[in-house]
Amino acid sequence: MTQRDISEATNPDLPASLIAMKRAAKMARQIAIQTDTAIIRVKDGKPVRITAAQLREEEKNSQPD
Repeated sequence: MTQRDISEATNPDLPASLIAMKRAAKMARQIAIQTDTAIIRVKDGKPVRITAAQLREEEKNSQPD
């Protein structure tokens, strides 16, 4: 299923699961920053290591001034 399929699903648990996964990903990023550890993301089907420093930079750039 794609993200669009999930958001349009008639089963109320599916859209809720997408929200929960996004919340869990945000928490994982926050914990990685706090503990100065890396996380692994999948990009183009390949695992990519993202350091805490890169996460901090992403967070800084994503917040409006």
